Amino acid sequence: MDRVRCYIDGFNLYHAIDQLGQDHLKWVDLWKLMEHFLDPAQHRLDAVFYFSAFATWLPGPHRRHIQYVNALRAVGVTSVMGKFYEKPRQCVRCNNQWIAHEEKSSDVNIAVSLVGDAYDDLYDRALLVSRDSDLAPGVRRVLAKFPAKKVVIVAPPGRNHSSELVQALPQKRRSRYLKTIKPLHLERSLLPAGVKDHQGQVVAVRPVKYEPPAPLR
Repeated sequence: MDRVRCYIDGFNLYHAIDQLGQDHLKWVDLWKLMEHFLDPAQHRLDAVFYFSAFATWLPGPHRRHIQYVNALRAVGVTSVMGKFYEKPRQCVRCNNQWIAHEEKSSDVNIAVSLVGDAYDDLYDRALLVSRDSDLAPGVRRVLAKFPAKKVVIVAPPGRNHSSELVQALPQKRRSRYLKTIKPLHLERSLLPAGVKDHQGQVVAVRPVKYEPPAPLR
């Protein structure tokens, strides 16, 4: 039975779901979501890693993100949190200046984990949820050094696969290792309104913004 680890680019997934226009789908159980792409008779899901960072300068999104990370921890997902960096910006036409924020650590953290776990022989199959082309060298390194291992590229909903990530896969039977998250996968993987830990304590509460729409009468 293949040992499976999943590596999820949090912002890639979040922005793809955001464009669907259904905020309740953001309250998704990533462990359960990844199970949709596995055959329980052949695969054993050992770990799911969520890579993201807190936008601390945005109070509302920051609070919701904290609740989400707490919920993921309760269902067994490991969050690897990077950080945003402040970048001074200036308009070349009007000379107005402002501070922008850029998150650059997640892609590095994902690549290091994907390659490092392969060297430590912690998986036979990796699921990579991202369309970030910067991750292609890491995928190529894993497959070149460990040809028996498999890397499955999972595209966020409503997005095409990154051509660079596709090209990093072996050409033979490449389509077998390309999957796409669909809205139905998200609907079937939603977290409850109150997420409890193993002791039965509520550790995360679904934000009002993520409440599902009322059923039609």
